[in-house]
Amino acid sequence: MRYQIIGDTMPAVEVTFEAPGESMYTQSGGMSWMTDGIEMSTNARGGLMKGLGRMFAGESLFMATYRARKAGASIAFSSTVAGQILPLDVGATGGMICQKGAFLCAQESVELNITFSRKLSAGLFGGEGFILEDLSGCGMAFLEIDGDMVERVLQPGEVLKVDTGNVVAFDRTVQYEIETVKGMGNIFFGGEGLFLTRLTGPGRVVMQTQNIADFAGRIARFIPVSSN
Repeated sequence: MRYQIIGDTMPAVEVTFEAPGESMYTQSGGMSWMTDGIEMSTNARGGLMKGLGRMFAGESLFMATYRARKAGASIAFSSTVAGQILPLDVGATGGMICQKGAFLCAQESVELNITFSRKLSAGLFGGEGFILEDLSGCGMAFLEIDGDMVERVLQPGEVLKVDTGNVVAFDRTVQYEIETVKGMGNIFFGGEGLFLTRLTGPGRVVMQTQNIADFAGRIARFIPVSSN
């Protein structure tokens, strides 16, 4: 298969299959358009328990697989909010740990599993939830970035503290934990929340400039509330 990223504000990835039998899978409702010559099948991919795990990680219970019946057929998957799409060669990177909702689509040779935060505090307070997504195997996967993408490569022992909603993905070599914001004044008046994600190298970290949860909260302030 080959792919191209289309658009800047609300991008899509368009995949062209070069041989019959090639396929891509995505969460339910992730497809935007496709040409003739592609068949769709829907299942829990890996069984019901894996499907339920994906639900807790922010994805759908059922996954849709699109398989080419002829060479040259193409299909597109679009981002859900303004931002970017990150192509990820899973085999070359050795896999990555992603926040919930970051997964857009992937080749069938890529495994999407759930993984638990190493520390309970990270799961309870980290903003990404107790369950994260684990990409492994080989092939191409595509992640959604809210806003613009920022990448950092941490050296051994180097620490980066990030607002939890701005973390997209990181290498398995990166240690992930949550620390509390220090100072009562910062906690009550700082406006940044109680917790920060502490990432310790070595490894690659992918971040996003927009925190979709904060953005949704600001929009909600302007939604009229009806009174009975």
